[in-house]
Amino acid sequence: MHSRNRYSLVWTFMWVMGFALSSCAQQQGTSGMTYYPLTHGVEIHLQDSRFTTRVIRVEAVSPTIIHVQASTEDTLDVFPSLMVVSQPSAAFRCQVQARPPLVIFSTDSLQVQIHTDKDQIRFLDAEGQLLLEEKAYTGRQFKPVTVGGKPLYQVSQVFVDTARDAWYGLGENQLGLTNIKGQIIELAQHNTEAFVPFAWNTHHSGLLWDNNGISLFSPEACTGYSELNGLELRNADGQPGALTATYEQDFRRTGDPIVRQENHIAYTYLPDLKHLPPAFTLNPYAQVTWEGTIRSPYTGEHTFLFTVGGYLKVWWNGKLLVDRWRQSWNPASVLMPVHMRAGEAYPIKIQWRPDGSESFFSVKWHRPISEAERQRLRFASEAARNIDYYFVYGANPDSLITGYRYLTGSAPLFPRWAYGFWQSREHYASQQEILDMVARFRQQHVPLDNIVQDWFYWKKDQWGSQQFDPARYPDPRGMIDTLHNRYHVHFMISVWPKFYETASTFRSFWDSGWLYRQNIWDQQKDWVGYVSTFYDAFNGRVRKAFWNLVDERLFKLGVDAWWLDASEPDILSNATIGKRKALMNPTAAGPADEVFNAYPLVNEQAFYEGQRQVAPDQRVFILTRSAWGGSQRYAAATWSGDIGATWADMKNQIATGVSFSMSGIPYWTMDIGGFATESRFQHPDTAAQHEWQELMTRWYQFGAFCPLFRAHGQAPYREIFTIAAPGTDTYNAILFTDRLRYRLLPYIYSLAGEVYLHHSTLMRGLAMDFPDDSTACELTDAYLFGPALLVNPVYTYQARSRNVYLPAHTGWYDLYSGKYFTGGQTIQAGAPYDHIPVFVKAGSILPLGPAVEYTDQKPADTIVLQVYTGADAQFTLYEDDGRSYAYEKGAYSLIPIRYDDQHQRLTIGQREGSFAGMLQKRVFIIRWINQAHTWKFDLYGHEGDQLVEYDGRAIQLQMPRNFHLPQSASS
Repeated sequence: MHSRNRYSLVWTFMWVMGFALSSCAQQQGTSGMTYYPLTHGVEIHLQDSRFTTRVIRVEAVSPTIIHVQASTEDTLDVFPSLMVVSQPSAAFRCQVQARPPLVIFSTDSLQVQIHTDKDQIRFLDAEGQLLLEEKAYTGRQFKPVTVGGKPLYQVSQVFVDTARDAWYGLGENQLGLTNIKGQIIELAQHNTEAFVPFAWNTHHSGLLWDNNGISLFSPEACTGYSELNGLELRNADGQPGALTATYEQDFRRTGDPIVRQENHIAYTYLPDLKHLPPAFTLNPYAQVTWEGTIRSPYTGEHTFLFTVGGYLKVWWNGKLLVDRWRQSWNPASVLMPVHMRAGEAYPIKIQWRPDGSESFFSVKWHRPISEAERQRLRFASEAARNIDYYFVYGANPDSLITGYRYLTGSAPLFPRWAYGFWQSREHYASQQEILDMVARFRQQHVPLDNIVQDWFYWKKDQWGSQQFDPARYPDPRGMIDTLHNRYHVHFMISVWPKFYETASTFRSFWDSGWLYRQNIWDQQKDWVGYVSTFYDAFNGRVRKAFWNLVDERLFKLGVDAWWLDASEPDILSNATIGKRKALMNPTAAGPADEVFNAYPLVNEQAFYEGQRQVAPDQRVFILTRSAWGGSQRYAAATWSGDIGATWADMKNQIATGVSFSMSGIPYWTMDIGGFATESRFQHPDTAAQHEWQELMTRWYQFGAFCPLFRAHGQAPYREIFTIAAPGTDTYNAILFTDRLRYRLLPYIYSLAGEVYLHHSTLMRGLAMDFPDDSTACELTDAYLFGPALLVNPVYTYQARSRNVYLPAHTGWYDLYSGKYFTGGQTIQAGAPYDHIPVFVKAGSILPLGPAVEYTDQKPADTIVLQVYTGADAQFTLYEDDGRSYAYEKGAYSLIPIRYDDQHQRLTIGQREGSFAGMLQKRVFIIRWINQAHTWKFDLYGHEGDQLVEYDGRAIQLQMPRNFHLPQSASS
């Protein structure tokens, strides 16, 4: 069937024509175009030689979502999307008016103007206000390429941001950015960078770029960073053409270094390491220094991009601007913006200490980006059949994210235990070690819900067997049963899509054609010393076979959740992008160039669909190192990969988590404490030990206010009792943080209910709730956790206070003291060792549950409601059985709670819905909080101002009169 008829005609649809359109083509004289009506849109064929575009198809998916496809071919072939799963929504009104060369397509919410004489589409709201537009004439580009013998196109589309707004989204970046406008971001999955091709602004516009290949988001004229030789370089002696590079084999000793002149620094990937001087070897004491001056032909802010594994210091004009460390084998990206004047020489000194036998380092730069260029946003992809994107309209950021999830799938609820605390390390080496570790948590009454088995639980040469090594795990089923029944702890296990050539499962998958071939043909060994490859997750039969293997050998043992590591896919770490694609080719979905970024999505699909088939009433939970558009529909959360255990890495995680969450996927987490550690922390002196303990303390405090709360890392390990001894300040601070998370579970689980029911977002960049507060929107080191809590992590060693901006147009209460502050100001907030600054928005209701050591230890039969007055408030307490999918059939309850600030009245409303095991009665303890009456936060207490018994019927409570503010104070 032709694609224009692919939607069922049961959809009610009304066309209002400017000209009488029939089901056949309508020729428009000399207009240079032909158009066809579609069930929910219009298809236009262009015959204008000025443009490479030949076909444009515009279709409404809903009244607020428009699907745009364009081709340079004479026909537009439509292929199933890996990301998008929606069909047009229920009946909605559309109309088309054709006044060639202009075709106007509209719904009740949007007007889409298709200017065929400009090869341009403009998006306007129902009142005719321009929201976003494609650049006219040259904004759409197609360049023929051949990929794997297949004719495709490099494509690009430029959008003009007439609102001059900030843009958010695109998944994780590790650059400390939330506002991505004017930035150059390559969407190519890496360890620590998981991309989602959805971005939006606060001017009601969102874009989902439906291309699964490697893509670039940038200002129009920017195609990426350049090598240093694009600048005028002079060496340490003032000679033109290069910087002076000094290679020292051991910086601790004097000797004869290797000195040479270099005009680019590019030790980015494995093949690049052969360009090091032959007599120079990478080791922890090696050091390379580049010195000289740099001139640019441009005036303005230049950006230098460093990729570093090891230690990096950069002095610019005599000032130290960069001082970073990252584990040598997993380099980090570091931005250094500097202002330069055209023709002026700037001294630069770059010092790199590799800190390992395999380290990577590069330096690139980009010229200043003009304001006009910043207003033209460009998506470009290296391989495509068509240009394919969705425009999403929304009244606010939440509705834009709702549009994204409508297109790519809703986020199901995780089991309730997943919102508690998880303990992990790299790695537990035996069954006994796991049981001993969990026993210690319970003995010391440290709350815990999940223990994680990382990699290498198999025999050394059996990666991909999905079997425990019986020498170290003699009874895995018994181990898991003990965790469940004695300790009430759940068990997550790491599963890679990887097969060793020596694994017992390799031959059957290889002979069936289910494994990628190239790495086996190359006989490329991994860091353990064995040859391996990955399975082709794009093949539905292979996904099913892989799940069947996992089901038989792991799930049937009682495993509760899945940790999908290296899902970028990371077949060979630190290979070039070209090599990484070659290692995937061919996939069942076509050349890797077309589908490279979507591997994590289809890998998640294998587990989600597999488990739901064999255990349809047990909630799936997946943690994955990478993600893609739609990952949330497969019950997948993402963590930020193998970051470093540094203060700078921790600070960057704030922006990383916010950016990822603002991309539409609601569940994000990180390795609390960072994954890899410097040698000074592995063998610490007293000073390093104190710093390590404080770093862990501050990281736990940040992690408790993330959607998922998990600690993980290499030695030294992250268990509370390995960080510090019981009774110490560090131990007590981490224990307080863990217990605080559990008191907040009614709040957190209700937020999860909002994610499922209303597409909400837990970790909220301040632009989501305060789009008109420019100061708030610019912050990258603070965020809202749910609608109530303003979280301000501490990421500076020995800091006992930090600047906190309180967004305007509302009041704020310190969570711990109850003290009130007016919004719209920056304060110096106290940050004692045992907590970070957290503020509660006036007009909030914060429910606190019982003190428990695991989520299901006891029902929340008593809940403290902290009512923060000063504005109307509402909160809906969501509850279900916490385990099954009965909630999908309506088996859940909602208790609406409202506070009327004018009448100072709290209403606990009629309970709606029910589920098996629901509490029929409970106690609510009310704490009224205002400027005259505060409550200091008490982790263990259940005292309050009022106590009421609730049986599901509505209750109203009046604030006691003696708590009221004096008239002068409240005005």
